[in-house]
Amino acid sequence: MKKITVKEITLIGIMAAAVYVASAFLQIPIPTAIGSTRLHMGNVMCLLSGMLLEATPGGLAAGIGSMFFDFTNPAYITSAPFTFAFKFLMAWVCGKIISKCRTGLKIRFIGGAAAGAFLYVLLYISKTFIEDRFVLGLPLEAVMLTVAQKSVVSGVNAVIAVIVAVPLGLALRPAVAKFMPKK
Repeated sequence: MKKITVKEITLIGIMAAAVYVASAFLQIPIPTAIGSTRLHMGNVMCLLSGMLLEATPGGLAAGIGSMFFDFTNPAYITSAPFTFAFKFLMAWVCGKIISKCRTGLKIRFIGGAAAGAFLYVLLYISKTFIEDRFVLGLPLEAVMLTVAQKSVVSGVNAVIAVIVAVPLGLALRPAVAKFMPKK
């Protein structure tokens, strides 16, 4: 079993804080037919976590930072476990693709970021549909309207996250690599 270093714990904490701050303070709330959604920069930091820290540490940073955002917002608190899992997987997939593929770094970053962002949108929209239709028992028309609105906003969030995270990741990776353990 691989031991986690103090440097890795520190980087996970720093990235979790960046995810939280970007989720909490860099956002635009958007009302929907039922509830609300928002454009935010948290997903940029989630993808960046996967790019810089790789799969598991990046996933932990993304999941923890996003979960703490949910814990501090009454409207999202019940979603915290799902948020942790979905954001963890978003960064984990991004980091796994980047570390396992053997193409150029820029292509790996684009592919990893796109795959992680797409997976997150799929998970989030699936949860929205299941929760609204089967847990809350809302009419199918209302559920589909909410799913459509959230799909558009989440899709825009995903595209923005990939566009912003890739150049940031490429610029920051050499500096962060100095602190990561050698494989």
